[in-house]
Amino acid sequence: MLDAAVAQSEDGLIQDIIKNSSLESLSTDQLWELYELVAAQLGCKIAAKRDILELRLRKLGVAHSERRRERRPYPKVFPKYRNPKDHGETWAGRGKQPRWLTKELRFGKDLTDFLIR
Repeated sequence: MLDAAVAQSEDGLIQDIIKNSSLESLSTDQLWELYELVAAQLGCKIAAKRDILELRLRKLGVAHSERRRERRPYPKVFPKYRNPKDHGETWAGRGKQPRWLTKELRFGKDLTDFLIR
C-alpha cells in the first residue's frame, strides 16, 4: 500500500481537482499522473473487496474451485469425410471445409464421394 504522506498528497490533489473542476486545464502529464493515482487506489480497493468476499466464502465453506462451474463433457466427433489421395486427411463435417475438400468440390466432385463408409 501507499505510505501515509503519499496518500495524503494524492488525496489533496484529487480533492483540489474535484473542487476546482479543472480537468480541462491540466496538462497531459498531470492528467496521466492523476490517472495512475486513481488506478492505484482503485486496484487497492478492488483487492480489499475481493479479499473480504473470499473470506466470507471460506466461512461459508465454499472453496475457490467449487465456485467454478465445470464445463459439460462433449462427445468425441468422428470424421465423416476422407481425402482419397491422403487417407490421413479427414474432416468431421463441422467448421470450415478443409482445402483439399474445397479443391475437389471445385473440380466437380460431390461431397458424398468423400464419405467414410
